[in-house]
Parts: sequence; C-alpha cells; structure tokens
Amino acid sequence: MRALLAPWPPDASTAIITNVSAPQPPWYRQVTADQWRAFWAAYLGWMLDGFDFNILAFVLVDVQRSFEVDNALAGALLSIGALFRVIGGASAGAAADRWGRKGPLMFSILCYSLLTFLSGFSTTYRVLFACRALFGIGMGGVWAAGMPLALEHWPAHLRGLASGLLQSGYATGYMLMAVVHQIAYPFLRGRGDLAWRAFFWAGILPSLLVLWIMWRVKESPVWLERQQQVKSARVAGEPRKLQTSGFVSLFQGSLLPIVIQSTLLMGCLLFLYNSIAYLYPTLLLRDMGRQTLPFVVAFNIGGMTGAVAFGRLSETWLGRRGAAGLATIVGVASIPLYLFSTSGALLAAGALLMGFFGTGNFGVTPTYLSERFPTAVRAAGAGFSYQAGAALAALAPTLIGVLQDRGMPLASAMAWCIAGSGLAVLVLLALGPETRGRSFSATQ
Repeated sequence: MRALLAPWPPDASTAIITNVSAPQPPWYRQVTADQWRAFWAAYLGWMLDGFDFNILAFVLVDVQRSFEVDNALAGALLSIGALFRVIGGASAGAAADRWGRKGPLMFSILCYSLLTFLSGFSTTYRVLFACRALFGIGMGGVWAAGMPLALEHWPAHLRGLASGLLQSGYATGYMLMAVVHQIAYPFLRGRGDLAWRAFFWAGILPSLLVLWIMWRVKESPVWLERQQQVKSARVAGEPRKLQTSGFVSLFQGSLLPIVIQSTLLMGCLLFLYNSIAYLYPTLLLRDMGRQTLPFVVAFNIGGMTGAVAFGRLSETWLGRRGAAGLATIVGVASIPLYLFSTSGALLAAGALLMGFFGTGNFGVTPTYLSERFPTAVRAAGAGFSYQAGAALAALAPTLIGVLQDRGMPLASAMAWCIAGSGLAVLVLLALGPETRGRSFSATQ
C-alpha cells in the first residue's frame, strides 16, 4: 500500500535510501567489459615488461662469464635499463596526455619487445649495454601510459584495488620468467652463449599484445571528456579556465613540489625494490648454491598478493600512506629471514614475507601517483615521477656490485641497501599528503 501511495517520480531522498539498502554486487561485477579490457591492456603490458626486464637477472652469471666483466659492470647492465626509464616515462606520459593513452602504450610495448629481442644478438658488452639502455625507454612508457588508461576507466571506489592488481603484474612477470628459466635452462646449459641469448630472443612475444589493444581496448573516458572540455573552452574563447597541460608545466607553480616529493619517494621505493630483487637469483645460485625457482616463486607470490592486499587496504582508514608505510616497516624487519636463513624452509618463508611486505607497498603507487596530478598532466606527472625515481634507484645494483668488489658479502650489501632505502621511504611518505578520496576531474 505504501508503495502505491509513494510519490512519482520519487524524490532524491527516496532514491538515496533505495540505493543504500540495495545489496551491492561483488566488486568484479561492478566493472564493465570495457573497463576490464583497459585493465588487462595495462596489466599484461606491465606483466610482460616484468618478464622481459628480469631475463637479465636470471642469466647475469652467463652474460658476465661471456663478456668477462666484473661485478660492478654486470650490475650496470641492470642499472642502465632503469636509468633510461625516465626518458620513456616522460615522453610516453607527455604523449598520452596530448594524444591519448592507447597509442603510447602500444608503442612502448613494441619498443621493449624489440630491444629485448635484439639484446640476444649482442656481440660485445657495449652492444648489450646499449640495448638495455634503449629497452628502458619502452619499459618506462608502459607504466606511464598504461596505468592512467586503466585507472581512469575503473570506478573511483575500486581504484585502490585496481592499483594493487595492476602493480602485481610485474611480480607475475618476474615469476613467469623464473618458471621459464627453470624449465628451459637445463636444455641450454653447456651450449655456450645460447644459454642466455635464447631467453632474450623469446622477449619478442609481448609485441603480439599490441594487436589486441588496437582492436579491443577503448580510450580513457576521462581523457576523452577532457578533450571535449578543451574544445568547448577554445570555442568559447576561455582556454585559461582549464588546467595548464604539457610536460613543461610539471616544473612550474604548484606542480613542482608535487613532482619533487613524488620523484624522491619513487626513487627510494624503487631503490628498495632493486636492493631486494635484482641480485636475489645471483645470491641463491652463486652464494647459497640453491635452485632459484622455489624461492623466487615464493617471493613473487608474496609480491602479487601483497600488492593487491595493500592496494585494497589503502581504501581503509589507513589511506595510501598508512598502507605503504606498514608494508615497508614489516618488509625491513624481514631482512634476517630473507637474506641470512640457513634452512630452506626459513629461506622460503623469508622470501614470501619480503615479497608480501617489502614489495607489497608498490600496490599503492599507481593510484597514489595518479591522484597526485590533475588530468591535464596525469600521465606525464605520474610517469615522470615514477621513472625519474627509477633512474635514481638505478644505482642500487651498481652500488651492491661495488660493495662486493670491496669485500662485502652480497647478502650484507643487499641488507644495508634495503634498510637504508626503507627508512627513507617512511620519511618521504610522512612528508607527502594523503590522497585517498580524491576524484579524477576532466576539467582539470
């Protein structure tokens, strides 16, 4: 009877009560097909990026033997790719803000796939060094263009979860590389340079993803809406009403402090990751005499689940900073178990804990950086900050190599770098603002 007497159309308060009382579907059903496709484009691009980048980590001993270089030069091969990521992040990010997210993402995937393939034909250390440097450009571009594409598609209340899922793709690629190495390397061992070249040749496969993105993935609706806003403002003769766009604007006015704090934070976070992960297979194989697969799988399962868990946790009262800070603290506390355990069971437990906490803090970074910057410079700002941070963090493998050459055991060198960078992460998180709840506005 009350339903028959209710006014029609219902007023706003009635609508609100109806919406609140209605049962919510599971989060994955709140995401449309187009939103899922945008997610998979960014996720797979980043996952396969992680696969291609970590090829070198697994064959570094063979490369070092082939070209007869010391630990510092071997570490530099890992560092140079990370250093050049800043070029890819800045250029692809600026292009994504101007021409859309899809095109730069596809170009970046093609770039890193091709350079990985060409690395397998390197005839000297210098040629391989150059290929790894250029590889970094593609790697940086995937993150800069892919993360905004996915996050601008997804519902705002699921952005933290999407962030964690996206960032976990890198750990998935790392683990996939570990599995491929475990299966394929026994067949290649003893065949000279083929033992490492064949892995690089396989790195061309991610280029096939570009065809699917081209045909099936839609452009960011936030970016498209902004283009309409820009066009309307120009027609009306009021272009100054919109946030200034362009890469140069990142270093002007109120955006400059954001860029500085974000870059330093990403530098310390990525230095932390590099110290944890890049020479871990070498530590297991050379110094501990253990097979890499069980421990690397445990580490990356921890990284995958940790990124999702802390991305989701960042939607709670802890916020982005609290979730990342908690993960970092427990990660640093896991150093003894991760690096100095003598039993296989404890070493595996340490790998799982370090992956979950020590790298789980990265589950917060895509949405945190995206929320720091307005739509007009979101891809350029987030991409530059992340990849400029990667350039600063590129020193980690080289520094660890130098410490080894001066007599410090690899485990001890890694421990000092993990602890120092973890402390710096906590300080920089405290200096930055909380961003949970910020909206993406096309008018900015």
